[in-house]
Amino acid sequence: MRTIDAGIYICGECHQLNRQIESDEQGHDQLCERCGGQLHARKPDSLRRTWALLLTSALMYIPANVLPIMTVYSLGKGQPDTIMSGVIELINYGMMPIAIVVFVASILVPTFKLVGLGLLLYSIQRKQPLSARQRTLMYRFIEWIGRWSMLDIFVITILVALVKFGNLATIEAGFGAVAFCSVVVLTMLAAVAFDPRLIWDNAEADVT
Repeated sequence: MRTIDAGIYICGECHQLNRQIESDEQGHDQLCERCGGQLHARKPDSLRRTWALLLTSALMYIPANVLPIMTVYSLGKGQPDTIMSGVIELINYGMMPIAIVVFVASILVPTFKLVGLGLLLYSIQRKQPLSARQRTLMYRFIEWIGRWSMLDIFVITILVALVKFGNLATIEAGFGAVAFCSVVVLTMLAAVAFDPRLIWDNAEADVT
């Protein structure tokens, strides 16, 4: 049985369980007994807010991959590199471990988060044949990889700070890094805006 069916609301701020007041069945004016936060059966406009953040991050993903993310100077010469060309450049300089980290964190992780969240939202809204358990596993995995989303930005920041040897070798961050940071932040906010309880609200339409 769901908590909403039992007349129990979970506070979104402190996660306190609150009994639904009989005089207010919708819980619009009910406050948390512990922290005084507004109680809602589900996050207000969760799907629309998640879609808005997800589509915005998808738009920012284009300049993040087209604009230069960094420039590697060697012996006074260098050219701006996008994420993919930067990975190739790092491989050419013998930085294979860093190249793998940048490729996974900059290409695979953001792409999976965008596609995964999009499929999750679409399957819930259109009640596609995807079980609630599969949706839950997908959402948990998206949340798990979200903590690694900023890893490549940290790598670039460290490289910019450490690799400063005058004309011998220098690395500078580009505008693509700013766009990519926007993608990371927006996808993280989209995951937070999504209410995973909606997965189980649609469980009766799932096909196992």
